[in-house]
Amino acid sequence: MNAIEQIMQNALSIETQLGYAFQDRSLLALAFVHRSFVNENREITQHNERLEFLGDSVLGLLISEYLYRYLPSTPEGELSYLRSRLVEASSCVTYVQKFDLGKHLLLGKGERMNDGRGRESILADLFEAIIGAIYLDGGPEAAKRFLFKNFSSEIDAILKTPLRNWKALLQDYCQKKYQQPPIYSVLSEIGPDHSKMFKISVIINGQEVGTGEGSSKKEAQQAAAADALSKLKQE
Repeated sequence: MNAIEQIMQNALSIETQLGYAFQDRSLLALAFVHRSFVNENREITQHNERLEFLGDSVLGLLISEYLYRYLPSTPEGELSYLRSRLVEASSCVTYVQKFDLGKHLLLGKGERMNDGRGRESILADLFEAIIGAIYLDGGPEAAKRFLFKNFSSEIDAILKTPLRNWKALLQDYCQKKYQQPPIYSVLSEIGPDHSKMFKISVIINGQEVGTGEGSSKKEAQQAAAADALSKLKQE
């Protein structure tokens, strides 16, 4: 039995966790195939990046509609920021970890050994691929039911989390202590254009003080600023 057949054998268990029964279980199986696995198993020719691409757009649309309908007096700029928080990689990881589905992922040997931030990116991609698979299998209403039936409490919790502008707080700190702003530098960009992960460092008074990662430069800068403030507080 190959790895794909193993996922198909576990399909009923996965569907029960998801609360959605696939008409075409090959879409479900494809959502769990990472590129690194295909690179090491030439008999497998497809991976989940195309599903992830679709799921990313579907997730963004569903969240946009939700915010538009339930926050009728909120201006566009704030809606955009709230949407970015709900669809960013860390939020997608929170969603997918609710079901502990990472154990079914088909990964190459190197990725299986990686328990760091790269692993979180893979889990976020898995969630988007699942959304894409459900959309193709059952249409937009099926994807909508899946998202809000399973993750309404997580979405509400994220929306209720107080907003902290770490960059602004760090800027204020540096201006007062050093009379100069912090400098942000891109250390790396990983992944396809539709799903990049940025790693950014923040330099204060000539020294690297913090680093952060995110699915956009803005998100990574906020993470780097938060990391820097945490370390400065410890000192």
